[in-house]
Amino acid sequence: MSYSSDLLQLPGATPIEGNPLAEGVAWHYGNPLAEQQGTRLIDRSHRRVIAVAGKDAAEFLHNLLSQKLIDVPSSFSASALDLDIQGHILHHTDIALVDGTFYLDVPAAQFDSFADYLRKMVFWSEVTVEEADLAVLSLLSPNGEFPEVPEATFSRRVDAFAPARMDFAVPRDQALEVARRLRDEAGVDFAGLMAFTAARVRNVEPELGVDLDEKSIPHEVPRLINRGEHVGAVHLNKGCYRGQETVARVENLGRSPRLLVMLQLDGSAPNEPQPGDTITANGRKVGRLGTVVHDADYGPIALALVKRSALEAPLDIDGVAASVDKDSLPTDEGEKLGRLAVEKLRRGQ
Repeated sequence: MSYSSDLLQLPGATPIEGNPLAEGVAWHYGNPLAEQQGTRLIDRSHRRVIAVAGKDAAEFLHNLLSQKLIDVPSSFSASALDLDIQGHILHHTDIALVDGTFYLDVPAAQFDSFADYLRKMVFWSEVTVEEADLAVLSLLSPNGEFPEVPEATFSRRVDAFAPARMDFAVPRDQALEVARRLRDEAGVDFAGLMAFTAARVRNVEPELGVDLDEKSIPHEVPRLINRGEHVGAVHLNKGCYRGQETVARVENLGRSPRLLVMLQLDGSAPNEPQPGDTITANGRKVGRLGTVVHDADYGPIALALVKRSALEAPLDIDGVAASVDKDSLPTDEGEKLGRLAVEKLRRGQ
């Protein structure tokens, strides 16, 4: 059975056709570009939530995922990855810790395989892995101020996201009531998933099912790496987990051959490119297109996995001109200590 959010009852709520990753929630509420301005509430209740609880919950998840989850504060929130043995990304989850329970929310398409994996790995650990019937909602605020949501089971402020973002989850049967209260009492307007998607693209935050492929590794998305004060999805100083060898090798010795970047698309083209389209430079395949969305300020923009060798080249997507937005390129990818050590050995130092 396909999902349909109660918030689709709100005036102007319009779902999108033919996009399974946005199924069941409003794409906009009648004015999609204006909805990208001001403090807005976005329905992301098509995501599903797993609750992991029990005495061993922190250690259990710490040993499986890429994030450090042992000895974290009670209000800890972040994201994490589940990798295969080669370091390819299998699942990408957001995490919030409340009263000893870890809430992990994922896109609906990832839920079954991720929950099944967690349950299979329980063995003798004292943990429970259950679905939590919660609706994930997000607030975007240009001034960084958010109203109180006392009904929230969990809430989290998302690091390094502009405009400021707070995700929270309420019991699914209360989502419509909470949305109306925030509108009536706090003056928060509604925005569809299109507004959130535009912000996500500007912040180069991937949606696994559309922006990454089966070959993707964490370092292709610099936002996913914990670096300095930034808390991403991959902690670089924690114990062993599946796929860690690839993470360590790339961090210390090399660079990923591809990067996830934001593209500026030619808005005058008669046809809009689609996710999955091939990106070429001088007739040579150099990448793959991901999310495509219209931004209120930039016009048509997209996420794309592009070879490093083509980041400065004029790009073409089936006749649509595109270029890499320079502001989406990483400014810090680590010191590559392993490479420095090798160079010292070669110099006899």
